[in-house]
Amino acid sequence: MSKQEVSESGACCSPLAREPLTEDWAGDLARMFKALGDPVRLRLLSLVASHAGGEACVCDISATIELSQPTISHHLKVLRHAGLLDCERRGTWVYYWVIPSALQQLSAVLLTEGGPVVPSEACATEVPA
Repeated sequence: MSKQEVSESGACCSPLAREPLTEDWAGDLARMFKALGDPVRLRLLSLVASHAGGEACVCDISATIELSQPTISHHLKVLRHAGLLDCERRGTWVYYWVIPSALQQLSAVLLTEGGPVVPSEACATEVPA
């Protein structure tokens, strides 16, 4: 991932309004959003994230979605390459889990503090009550 800090989301503006995204960070975010742009992958991410213990065996995933195993594997691979999932082989099965920092990045970049996105100059000045 890029050097851009997610912890900056505590500031008054979303990262999009505070300053332009760096080329690297924009590329990382675009890969993640593109991976989530497919309904099957979004559903798979949700299945993994909501599974008991925060991780799911590919056998559990295959049992809950009506796609062939190679298709499921392809979509899981895309989510892994986008940095949204990680996995580990245990015996004959592969277990997947969501990478929390990736979801935090997606959330932080879109976060607005209860209102419209404001220009970055407005972040530097305090708004009177």
